[in-house]
Amino acid sequence: MKTTDHILIIDLEATCWDSRPPRGQESEIIEIGVCVMDAKTGEISRNEGILVRPQYSKVSPFCTELTTITQKMLDEEGVLFDDALDILRAEYHSEHLTWASYGNYDLNMLQNQARRFNLDYPLSDSHINVKTLFGCVHPTIRKSVGMSRALGELNLKLEGIHHRGVDDAKNIAKILHWCLQNN
Repeated sequence: MKTTDHILIIDLEATCWDSRPPRGQESEIIEIGVCVMDAKTGEISRNEGILVRPQYSKVSPFCTELTTITQKMLDEEGVLFDDALDILRAEYHSEHLTWASYGNYDLNMLQNQARRFNLDYPLSDSHINVKTLFGCVHPTIRKSVGMSRALGELNLKLEGIHHRGVDDAKNIAKILHWCLQNN
């Protein structure tokens, strides 16, 4: 794995429904939660949630209940997906840093949506799957567990709102830092 002093941590939220998507709609990114963690100290130097206005779907009541993100928030504060990718490149140097996510969902979702929108992928090839790493490093958990359970196993508190990218990125950073210290 390519090593960088700072690791970019990404957590995505996407449009979702309690059953199948309505006709003509598809799941797409509505928030890119991001933070920058010092690999040695675990200190977080930057943290934000980039709200992304969906182009092919609307936020369902189920999605709002899960994430607290509303269609109105995205209409008023969201940026287009290609602008969000530009923010990652310009403000976070995303193409040059090792980056991490909890599982492969975020990796696949970003790759697929960039491809679908015919945009250049904004992240480096150096990716850490924190979910898999935690399962390998933890002395008694030898399988994939959710982020909330991983925090509980480490006696760490889930901070903020679960399923808000801006907060989950910080929570993932805590798990990753523990893994790096105990690997």
